[in-house]
Amino acid sequence: MDVRGTRDAEQIQRQLDQIAAEVQVCQRCDLYVGAHQGVPGAGNPLAEAMLVGEAPSAFDDRRGYPFSGPSGQFLDELLELAGTSRSDVFLTNMVRHRVPESRQLLPGELAACADYLNRQISAIDPLVIVALGRGALARFLPRAKITSVHGQAKLSSGRIVVAMFNPAAALHREELRQTVMDDFAHALPAALAEARRLAAEGKIGSPAASPSSDEDDNPQQLSLF
Repeated sequence: MDVRGTRDAEQIQRQLDQIAAEVQVCQRCDLYVGAHQGVPGAGNPLAEAMLVGEAPSAFDDRRGYPFSGPSGQFLDELLELAGTSRSDVFLTNMVRHRVPESRQLLPGELAACADYLNRQISAIDPLVIVALGRGALARFLPRAKITSVHGQAKLSSGRIVVAMFNPAAALHREELRQTVMDDFAHALPAALAEARRLAAEGKIGSPAASPSSDEDDNPQQLSLF
C-alpha cells in the first residue's frame, strides 16, 4: 500500500508522457545536435524511488531508454540486490541528450533540462531520490562529495536523498564494484523503509516536498542501520 495515499497512476503517466513529448523535440541547448533522440526517462509513475544519473549513454541515445547497455544490465543486478526492479522505480538523468565524448556537463545544459527533472519529481513525488554519481549529487546536495557520502541517506527538501556511484563507474573501475553492490544491497532498502515510516507520520513527501532547485543548506543525515 502506498503510504502517500490514493494516487492516480494514469494522470501521473499523462504528465510524464507530456514531458517525454517535449524532450523529443527539445532544442533548449545544443546537446540535441548530433543526438539520435532524447531520453526522457522511464519507469513506474507511482515509484517510491527515483534514480537520477547524469546523462544518457550512447546505448540510451540509440534506444531512447535510460540505463541501457552494459551499465543497464549491471543496474538491473543492483536493483535485484535491493529487492526491487525497473518496474518499481523511475529512471532518468540530469540532461536528456547524450553528451559528446562524455565530457563534463556545462551549467547552461543543466539549467536547460532542470525543468524536466523538476516536473518529473513533482509528478511522481518519490519518497527517495538516488543520486547516481557526482553530477547528480551536485543537484540535490551541492556541498557533498560522493566519496564521503555514498551509501548515506540525507533528508533534504522534504525527501530522502541517497548518493551512490553510477553503475557505469563501477564497470570502468573494478575497485568500486563491491562498494556499489553494498550500497544498493543495504542503503537503498533501508532508505525506503525509513522513508515509508516518515511519510506515514507526515514528515516527508507532499506538500512539504518541493521540486525547487534551492536545496536545504543543512540537509539532515539519517541513521538507517
